[in-house]
Parts: sequence; structure tokens; C-alpha cells
Amino acid sequence: MKQKTWLLPLIAVLTGSLFFTPAWAQSYQPSRPIEIVVHSAPGGGSDVFARAIIEMVEKEKLLPQPMRVVNKTAGASLQAMAYLVEKKGDDHTIGIFTNTWVATPLTSRDAKYTVRDLTPIVRLVLEPTIAVVKADSPYKSMNDFVEAAKKSPGSLKQAGGSVTAIESLTGLLLQSATGAKWTFISTPAVKDRVSNLLAGNVQIIIPQPQDVNEHIIAGRVRPIAALTEKRLTVLPNVPTIKEQGINIPIIANARGVLAPPGVSKEIVGYWEDFFARLTKTPSWKQYVEENQVEDVFLKSGDLAPFLEEQTQLMRSVLRQAGVKVER
Repeated sequence: MKQKTWLLPLIAVLTGSLFFTPAWAQSYQPSRPIEIVVHSAPGGGSDVFARAIIEMVEKEKLLPQPMRVVNKTAGASLQAMAYLVEKKGDDHTIGIFTNTWVATPLTSRDAKYTVRDLTPIVRLVLEPTIAVVKADSPYKSMNDFVEAAKKSPGSLKQAGGSVTAIESLTGLLLQSATGAKWTFISTPAVKDRVSNLLAGNVQIIIPQPQDVNEHIIAGRVRPIAALTEKRLTVLPNVPTIKEQGINIPIIANARGVLAPPGVSKEIVGYWEDFFARLTKTPSWKQYVEENQVEDVFLKSGDLAPFLEEQTQLMRSVLRQAGVKVER
């Protein structure tokens, strides 16, 4: 009986802690505008994503201070990461990371920082990609495009972001797997990639479905492959790349949030809670549905090992794609 007597208060403390609301949830509130750092130019993927977040936050009235986008575009994420590192301990600055933030330091001897130098906050979405050509092009499948590229190496062109962006790496993997060769044209803004495709300046792009939906519906572009494990619900008639006999690693683009180094647990907890609340709003659910992305919310404690796994994966993918890995 004595043992049960002293166990009861302990059990009460332990079970009560499950329902305890941390003090930081009420104590910390931003006191000035929040900077959201992105590595893409205005109109680029992360820029568009950050502005969508700001629009949702304002609509749902989730933050007492405004948010503004800060574009740090040099070095395909290197400048953005350096900017966050310089903001060490700053509780009013966060950054939107993508796989580019993982891959770029692996290929750059001059890279001073990696995602390991920053504070993990949350993972938000995974974005699938598709291969798209102009509607009046002769290419009805990825195999058609590959065969044309083999016949005239380097003559066909692909527009994409930085060399270490998902669409760029996917293009390199396709070339490595098939022996085809085409030219890559770095084009920071998604709208410019689409414009170049429609103008005939390039022959293929590898965007997220939401970037070209209106053009697919209007019959201006034709999707020829889904770079996914299974067919997309929104494009059920588009075969996957593996269904076309081309075996490459499937790399979906992750987007999430990092903070400068040296921020406190209180700040990490605040932003975890903030983005958890955002993902439960009608605005977020509408965004996920309209943009055909996967809601894959992950908190800070799980994000760190995820980023480590992505580092190992991207190192392997880069080598398979024929890109020199520096670290």
C-alpha cells in the first residue's frame, strides 16, 4: 500500500504533463515584422510559396506582426543560408528551405554553411514533378523526347532553376539513365520557364503540376511523364517515368522552415505551434488541394534526421547524375 501511495502523485505529475501547455506558448509574441528568407527570385518557387504563406496567415489572422519576403538569390541557396547564419539568435527571421539547400553545399567547394548550421523548425509539403512539352511538339512520351535527344545530342533544351534544383537533377538523372544529352538553361522564375517553352525557346520543362495546370487545361502544353512512384490523381492518364521503362530515383521537392542558429527552444516551440495552427486552417487545406502537394507536417525534432537522410540521398543522386560532389 505504501508503494501505491507514493506512486499516485508521480503518476499524476507524469500524466498531467501530457496536457500541460508550455509557458512559451503564451509568453513569446513577435514584436516587429518577420522576415521570410528565400533563395529564389520573385516568381520563383520558394518566393511564390512564401507569399502564399503570408496571404494565408493574413487571411486567418494568425500573427500580430506582418511578414515580408527577403530574396537572397546568389549561389543557389548559399547566400540565403549565409544570411540566416548572420542573423544568429534572431527570433524574427525564418527561411524557406528546399532540397536545393541540401544539394548545393554538396557541390560547392566555397560553401561555408549547410542546413546543419541552421535550426530546424518544420517540414510542410512535398511537391511532385512532371515532364511537360509544348502541345504541338512531336513528343508524346518521355521516350519520344529521349530518342530525339539521342539523335541530336545537345540540340534540345530544358529550362529549370539552379543546377542543384529538383527539376535540374531530374533532367540529369534522365540523361544518365538513357544516354541522351540535352542542354540545360538556368531560368530562375517559373513563369519564364513556361513562357520559354510556349515560345519554343526550350523543348521541355519539369515543373510542379500547379505551375502549368492552366496551360494543360487550355491545351497549350502536354504532360509526357509523372516523375512520381504512382500516377497523380489530377493527371491519371499521364504514365509515370517507370511505367515508360526509365528507372531513376524519384526525388520530390520538400519545402519547410529553418531558423537562424542559436535561437532558443522557446522560439522553436513558438514557430512549431504557429505552423501547426496554419496547417489546420481552411486556407491551408485549400492550398494543398489546389496545388496538388502532399501535406507532410513534421516538427523540429523529426526534421533534423529527415534533413540528414536527404543529405545522404542527394549525395547519391548527384553522383548518379554525374555531378561532382565536393563534400
